[in-house]
Amino acid sequence: MEDLEDKIENGELHEHYKFVADKGQEPLRVDKYLMNFIENATRNKIQLAAKAGNILVDGEAVKPNYRVKGGDEVRVILTYPPRDSELIAEDIDIDIVYEDDDLIVVNKAQEMVVHPGHGNYSGTLVNALKFHFDNLPDNSKDLDRPGLVHRIDKGTSGLLVIAKNELAMAHLAKQFFDKTSEREYIAIVWGDIEEEEGTIEGHIGRSLKNRMRMAVYPDGEVGKSAITHYKVIERLGYVTMISCRLETGRTHQIRAHLKHIGHTLFNDERYGGDKILKGTTFTNYRQFVQNCMKILPRQALHARTLGFVHPTTGKYMKFETPIPEDMMGVVEKWRVYSKNRTLEEE
Repeated sequence: MEDLEDKIENGELHEHYKFVADKGQEPLRVDKYLMNFIENATRNKIQLAAKAGNILVDGEAVKPNYRVKGGDEVRVILTYPPRDSELIAEDIDIDIVYEDDDLIVVNKAQEMVVHPGHGNYSGTLVNALKFHFDNLPDNSKDLDRPGLVHRIDKGTSGLLVIAKNELAMAHLAKQFFDKTSEREYIAIVWGDIEEEEGTIEGHIGRSLKNRMRMAVYPDGEVGKSAITHYKVIERLGYVTMISCRLETGRTHQIRAHLKHIGHTLFNDERYGGDKILKGTTFTNYRQFVQNCMKILPRQALHARTLGFVHPTTGKYMKFETPIPEDMMGVVEKWRVYSKNRTLEEE
């Protein structure tokens, strides 16, 4: 152990990842465990790293079939250093909806990641912001995320507000913290939601089974409180288009809450929505759903409305962006399918 730490200190070896398993962690193979933590990692690469002696548990090299249990310290040690985390400015087009001296409102494309992280070191919104704007404030002690007041996931399109100075950052961040900002999302979910509208409440925290997912803990024993209000916009047979308004802003809140009530987002791969969760077993139906997923190769979620008080003028500002073509294309296909199905049943 001392020899290992000496090599790390001398720069011969480099620690890339370090995780401590939760107390409630059920025994799980270390290769599967790390896949839940490390984005874009393949099981084969993790197994090769283990066979090379690069995966350590409590300081000892382990094989890929080692079962991680609660309290284990898992480290990935490699001979080369982690990628430099310095933020690089990149000339990437941004869809700017509004801009003044204090803030910018952007309409994020669905494929764009908001900020750099493991597996996404370039091509992010933050890389683009650094190129287009100078001296944006940083609200994070740990990561370089200039101007970011809030974020939306890769695969989710829609509106974000960016602060251009410290005053705007503080003012906007407080609105999000105090839950006074307005955020509405449009979603397509599996299943025919029974009620026309409703509220989902339940603490959200990391899933103990899959660390890339969030889970809902209704009793509040884990995670942070979260509240999502939803309303049906259009019923489309085996799927429903809904509006979601956030009262809180937890990671993956809408995705986790909707899965919790049995209405997973359409084509949300991480939460199982890329499987056929409602409908028939007919081959034609399966092909229809696959065609819809080709049109919309992401979770069906769009941040349509954003409202807040301007940090300088005190004026309430509200922005709305149209539902993108890929989501509307899928809605149109379900409209036709649902209508034809109704006619066949009559």
